Amino acid sequence: MPVVFNAQHPVTFFNKAEAALVKKSLHRYPLLARSYTDIKKEVDAWLDKDVDVPFPKDPAGGYTHDRHKANYMLLFNSGVLYNLTGELKYAAFAKKIFLKYAALNPTLKNHPQATSSSPGRIFWQALNDANWLVYAGMAYDLVYNSLSKEERKTIEDGAFKPEVDFLTNDLQPWFDLIHNHGVWACAGVGIVGIATGNSHYVDMALYGTKKDGKSGFLAQINGLFSPDGFYTEGPYYVRYAILPYYLFANALKNVRPQLDIFNYRNKVLQKALMAGLEQTNLDGTFFALNDALKEKDYTTNELVTAVDIAWNVFGKNDELLFVAAKQDKVLLNKGGLGIAAALSAQKILPVFFPYRSVEYTDGVKGDEGGVSYLRNGEGSGLTTLISKYTSHGLSHGHYDKLNINLYDKGNEILTDYGAVRFIGVEQKYGGRYLPENKGYAVQTIAHNTVVADERSHYNGIEDVAGKFHAEKLFSSINNEPAQVISTKEENAYAGIKMQRTVYLLQLPDSRKLLLDIFNVLSDSTHQYDLPFHYNGHLISTSFKYNAYTRQQEPLGNKNGYQFLWKEADADVKDTIAQLTLLNDKTYYTISSLINGPAKLFLTRSGASDPFFNLRHEPAFIIRKKGTNKSFISVLEIHGNFDSKNEFSTGAYSAVQKMETVQNDDNYTIIRIMLGGKELLITQCNEVFDSHKTHTAGNVSWKGAFMVKYDGTILNK
Repeated sequence: MPVVFNAQHPVTFFNKAEAALVKKSLHRYPLLARSYTDIKKEVDAWLDKDVDVPFPKDPAGGYTHDRHKANYMLLFNSGVLYNLTGELKYAAFAKKIFLKYAALNPTLKNHPQATSSSPGRIFWQALNDANWLVYAGMAYDLVYNSLSKEERKTIEDGAFKPEVDFLTNDLQPWFDLIHNHGVWACAGVGIVGIATGNSHYVDMALYGTKKDGKSGFLAQINGLFSPDGFYTEGPYYVRYAILPYYLFANALKNVRPQLDIFNYRNKVLQKALMAGLEQTNLDGTFFALNDALKEKDYTTNELVTAVDIAWNVFGKNDELLFVAAKQDKVLLNKGGLGIAAALSAQKILPVFFPYRSVEYTDGVKGDEGGVSYLRNGEGSGLTTLISKYTSHGLSHGHYDKLNINLYDKGNEILTDYGAVRFIGVEQKYGGRYLPENKGYAVQTIAHNTVVADERSHYNGIEDVAGKFHAEKLFSSINNEPAQVISTKEENAYAGIKMQRTVYLLQLPDSRKLLLDIFNVLSDSTHQYDLPFHYNGHLISTSFKYNAYTRQQEPLGNKNGYQFLWKEADADVKDTIAQLTLLNDKTYYTISSLINGPAKLFLTRSGASDPFFNLRHEPAFIIRKKGTNKSFISVLEIHGNFDSKNEFSTGAYSAVQKMETVQNDDNYTIIRIMLGGKELLITQCNEVFDSHKTHTAGNVSWKGAFMVKYDGTILNK
């Protein structure tokens, strides 16, 4: 069998020199000592027990699934302890588990609960089998020196070969797919290859099963990140994929240094980690772009792994140190040691991550749209406006071009449903994605963007959506009083062009607001719906509505509409439609300009849902019909509600008047009266040269836009 390296084991998780350094420092730094003690207690509790390696039968959340998942962590942690303590009992413990897998794995066929084209054998899906390979591969490397030649052969032929053959032969198209599953598969096979000295495995992992470089680990790095580190499936999934990227890269650093893997594509793995951290809320939870579970944050095991390896590879970083302090545990490797030492020496840490306004491109070349995060304020007073104009995001993408979301003071205000899934809960479809994920969560009506004729963008067809992306027209994010992002989409619907410009404004008198200008253009008549999904309690509206308190019906019958209860509706004309909500201690008012007739709906998710899989969340939907239509809306952040002392201040909207002065192919000019003061917005819709002077509506300005409040230009 070809030998892939000459160094002695271990070489995947750490090498002998690193292990010796960590061992020497175990009790010098509190966080390192505590992390070591936690692992030791967990493994020690199992040393005298017979670890079950059951025949697989359960989906995610079931006993056999959870047991095998716990087993590969036991294997890995036992291997780490063997190297740090020198005690053979840990290696012997791991060997017993490995020999059970060596007996089990050759007998396995496709998992009985498999439901997709990529079934697993130990687990219900191949992705989890790849997880097993990553950790079991490192564990084998860690205990390799304790095993006899015969034991090694038994484990390599019995535990590993059937799994590797299955993933690379039976599931070859899946293994070669550019996707987070493929990242895990490549890392698993590659780490096993390094641990077993099998260069064939390593080469397949690096270059694909055909070894032509069109797939494999390097292609996964090339294909899933933009040049600035944005991960095309979204921040939730970079959280998941970052672990196999970093663990396999860490192993490659030791055995194939000529690859210089951490400097590959201009250090894109470092950029990916930092971009992932930047795309989180104040509590560290990842923003819900595409499929996402909102509970996941940067304290998860995946981010602990990436942060600690990054500290060792890329050097000290205050932002990583802040996150590591929140994680409150470290890996028992050189990076974890370095962080523990730095935290021990650090007397004062920031209260919040140093978030900033930032924009990321999407696509391999950075030319497939992107996402902008406009931020205003500091610390607990931070406001984040998200504008999404990315490509689709592969199989985890949603049909929501030009979608916006708003976070304020750590709370999600304009919401994104995320994904419909109870991961790890067997009773809910075996922990898989629930049917309502495709039925509702991915559909356009579940997002804060325009829906035409009750049809999702690209008719909800992934193969079509994958061919297109939205585009940025112009943006300005470096001047906090007036930040803006303007985007367009012309392929979501045949014959319909959409352009959306959103401003995050901090006015001189402390008012903070969002201005949303959404123009929809078509030569034919359509029905346009613009939903604002919100998180908060409805306080008041400026319009009278019909409330359906005794009997309700769904808003529609397909494309996600069937999952929205129509709780109330109203007919309005030539007015400003206002809705005020209360979230925590702050009021938020949406004021939308209605020129001509419109229909308003108050809805709540949960219709057509007999198994109660959906969260019941409210939305305010504005419906207009015609050819060219505009949705001009202001969202004010205002007031304070003191429930303890029973005081409410600034609870009413300051919007007195909204007027469209001009809105055509060339220019949009909006005039708004706020508390007796004029807010004037002028913007270009075709020419965005920052040096060009424009004149329209008796107003002149330079550049793509101008924001003037009470006579003062804010975007200077």
